[in-house]
Amino acid sequence: MADLELEHQHGKARVRVARLWRGKRPGEADYLAEWNVSISLISRVLAAFTDGDNSNIVATDTMKNTVYAIAKECTDPLSLEDFGVRLGRHFLTTYPKIVTGAKVMLFEKPWERATVDGQPHNHGFKLGSEKHTVEVVVNSDGDAKVTSGVSELSLLKTTQSGFEGFLRDKYTLLPETRERMLASAIRAVWRCICYGGLCSYSSKPADYQKTYREVKDILVSTFFGPPHEGIYSPSVQKTLYEMAQAVLSRFPEIESVYLNMPNIHFLPVNMPTVGVKFGDDVFIPTDEPHGSIEARLSRKPILISNL
Repeated sequence: MADLELEHQHGKARVRVARLWRGKRPGEADYLAEWNVSISLISRVLAAFTDGDNSNIVATDTMKNTVYAIAKECTDPLSLEDFGVRLGRHFLTTYPKIVTGAKVMLFEKPWERATVDGQPHNHGFKLGSEKHTVEVVVNSDGDAKVTSGVSELSLLKTTQSGFEGFLRDKYTLLPETRERMLASAIRAVWRCICYGGLCSYSSKPADYQKTYREVKDILVSTFFGPPHEGIYSPSVQKTLYEMAQAVLSRFPEIESVYLNMPNIHFLPVNMPTVGVKFGDDVFIPTDEPHGSIEARLSRKPILISNL
């Protein structure tokens, strides 16, 4: 059995934690975050597999409790990314001779401040739709690579979309069109050139919350175009490319953008035999089966010449 090789990791998945920061002064707004956290540790625990020796294992129950303890230690609101970095580094510094790497996967439930009579409510919240997602990888040196994203970002436009000129064969039934509804539940992931909370592009601390809001705004505005006239989409592929390109153009610290845009179909109802005439105004919504278009747009690596 000497020629066998074992790759291993262990952790705790789907630890749910809500952190409430109450306003520090009368009338100051409360801040609420709900996170789902999964932790995987790479550690020197080979003997646990081969010999049943558990002496170097960080118990997964300990990992769960650490999530709550670190959340308590965060006395001021912080980004999902910063929490993930802090959590991953905790295990590297607490067990420096055992833990050699940590991966922390997180997503945030979209609790949004409620509005009453046109004003943000100090302690009222409503649940939104899209989710903020994060992956943090911390190595033995304490360096942290952070990947952020948004999932279930559902967008729809009722016009300014078409699909023409595609390949046809004997099984093709889809008609060409310059007028259709376009809808998708978008998943986007972007990787910043940031290590340990510092942006290597500007050597300044990364503001993950600001970047998340602005990237999401750019994705939405590029999908729809200007508010009155919009922008024509000849395909999901072209719209996806323009969305990713807009993000890279706005944020030099982002090195790559991945987008997955499955179709949400709105099929026009047509029932001529019952004497009712529809004019693309009543639809059957369906997302199964659906087209799935995805791509990653990355910056070209900069080649440094010695000449």
